[in-house]
Amino acid sequence: MANEVPEQLHLHRVEPARNMRRFYALALQPTLFGGASVIRNWGRIGPTGQSMMETFDQPEEASVALGQLERAKRRRGYHDVGAADRN
Repeated sequence: MANEVPEQLHLHRVEPARNMRRFYALALQPTLFGGASVIRNWGRIGPTGQSMMETFDQPEEASVALGQLERAKRRRGYHDVGAADRN
């Protein structure tokens, strides 16, 4: 598969001028019944943050959802950890 979605992703958005230091984590986890869940965790860098789990009947649906969430966050300025947060 050429356009493979990672099983785990950790993104940061750091803007010192706006006092913004956020993280967004995504993970793909199999369920006991053959489906898959997308687990999201987000918040300010440091504290634990909030989390949400969305379950899908098919693992492919979960991969598509994870890819859509990743693209949306990257459009909003999130990037891979360590890529540009050395401001």
